[in-house]
Amino acid sequence: MRGERDKMLVGERFRRALGTYPEGAMVQEVMARELVSMVSRHAGTEPLGRVLEIGAGSGLLTELLLEAFPVASFIANDLVRECQVPLQGIARRHRVGEFRFLGGDIEECGDLPHSQDLVVSNATLQWLNDLDGLFGRILRSLLPGKIFAFTSFTAGNMQEIAMLGGGELNYPAPEEIGKIAGRHFELLELKDTREQLTFPSPSEVLGHIRQTGVNGLARERWSRSRYRDFMESYRREFSVQGGVSLTYRPLYCVLRRRKL
Repeated sequence: MRGERDKMLVGERFRRALGTYPEGAMVQEVMARELVSMVSRHAGTEPLGRVLEIGAGSGLLTELLLEAFPVASFIANDLVRECQVPLQGIARRHRVGEFRFLGGDIEECGDLPHSQDLVVSNATLQWLNDLDGLFGRILRSLLPGKIFAFTSFTAGNMQEIAMLGGGELNYPAPEEIGKIAGRHFELLELKDTREQLTFPSPSEVLGHIRQTGVNGLARERWSRSRYRDFMESYRREFSVQGGVSLTYRPLYCVLRRRKL
């Protein structure tokens, strides 16, 4: 059983990182681009009527999706309510007919908007507590035959941080995601990859983590000695050519609501 996420802390960290996220989210951008490609492969490139995005954040996926698909109605959800302004600007720039922001924790939002042609989410679902419950609600929000496509992270994500006791999420394995998804949807595609980033120093790694808000794991502050030990251990254990490594384990999934 995975531990409960501290959603208030997650929101606080992402709120602080809202301005720096686009610059630091290199892996999340790779994931978003691949997700749009997967949606195109399975849903075609025809105009979309209604789209719901979960965890839209600063609009990284939103921008790419609206570049690829004409969309009539776009609903963007995010835990951080300050995201509404940049997301609204993206929707206006792409001439979305109707834009609505659904603020707050998606797990606490009750019934989701119905008759959706597409539900998408990029690098968000790892923060949620009850994927089975959410998938059931997404199923009810989609029209028959329509697509739910998402990325998340899987076991081994940011393993360097976890191995040195820097805090970690208990990420579900791809098999677990596939099992949950299969209870609700037709599974069209499920894959995981490995993306390794290189930074000049361990302090740059921590700066990157703060910059993207993904340090929403623990409230404790480190002492100077713990910080120094962490820096030394990181450099000793994870040195690579050009600096030190940080490993991401993206997961990609495309599901379809079965036709009636």
